[in-house]
Amino acid sequence: MSLPVDIQVLFTDTALLVVNKPAGLATLPDGYNPTLPHIKSVLEQQYGPLWIVHRLDKETSGVLVLARSAKAHRSLNTQFEKHLVSKVYHALVVGIPEWQEKTVSLPLRPNGDRQHRTVIDPQAGKPAVTHLKVLEGFGQYCFLEAIPETGRTHQIRAHLSALGLSILGDKLYGKRNNLHAGGKVHPPQQVQDPQFILTDRMGLHAWSLEITHPLSGERLKFTAPYPAGLMAVLQQLRSPTSGG
Repeated sequence: MSLPVDIQVLFTDTALLVVNKPAGLATLPDGYNPTLPHIKSVLEQQYGPLWIVHRLDKETSGVLVLARSAKAHRSLNTQFEKHLVSKVYHALVVGIPEWQEKTVSLPLRPNGDRQHRTVIDPQAGKPAVTHLKVLEGFGQYCFLEAIPETGRTHQIRAHLSALGLSILGDKLYGKRNNLHAGGKVHPPQQVQDPQFILTDRMGLHAWSLEITHPLSGERLKFTAPYPAGLMAVLQQLRSPTSGG
């Protein structure tokens, strides 16, 4: 039986199902249209009952772990709640920071404005810490590693926004002039600007996830290959002929 959506399975056993979630597929049911497919509804068709342990934004790709039993679900929930899970994200960002490494510690409050964005709120926000590191620079773009200590909604996106940076293709936290020049969308083959390649996703990818197996107690690390669209942008930016 084949899956109705192309989802790469990274690991599976009686307790875990680990996948490379594609961008454009939600982790949880849509609040406005519950009939839309989401990761749980798609995968349960082949793997049976599944429990959601954590989530990735709809436009974000990468490592996602689901539990295949109530016992595994309880164990994984505890690991996430006690910050015993190590998560690493890679992000293609508009802007070049003056620093090579930086730790951002700014309290966050979800649904903080009319656009339902997570905002910095020193009074009512919850503690949030993100460690950032520049991996590569490409003129007006850079490729960052982001390691969140906490798991707040839109944490990486909100912290980068607070630093004056935005993830390529982020329509919620990004600056409008970083998305489409002059408000127009050009076919990728007609322009060389990488912002026109990521038309249906953000340049944010959950690169790796490290957990303790709920049954064996073994420490496991899973890594998800970059999707084709992100790879195409990186290859273009790395090209000697690139204007980046």
